[in-house]
Amino acid sequence: MDLLFKALQDPTRRKILKMLKKRDRNAGEIAHAFSMTKASISYHLDLLKQAGLVSARRHGQFIVYSLETTVLDESVGWIMDLIKKEKPHASITRSKKALASAGLLGRALAGDRG
Repeated sequence: MDLLFKALQDPTRRKILKMLKKRDRNAGEIAHAFSMTKASISYHLDLLKQAGLVSARRHGQFIVYSLETTVLDESVGWIMDLIKKEKPHASITRSKKALASAGLLGRALAGDRG
């Protein structure tokens, strides 16, 4: 996940992702949108590939890049779970449900230890 955040940190890489959201593009089309060397664009594309944010496939003499959203979907899910606030008694409710599913709730409420 560190590589994902590193990839998203850079504004050039974020712009590349926005371009690929609209449609797949070859390296030349991507490079044309920036005033930097092709080697620099290649570096950014490689980092995006390593992070799992883009894929590359050969189409004739060109390499075509596509946006991959699986890593983003998984990361957003992880972040949402991380920031989700629990209701005050959610852990107690979960414990009761676990005891009930194990058939132990009645004994636990009655104080019967077995």
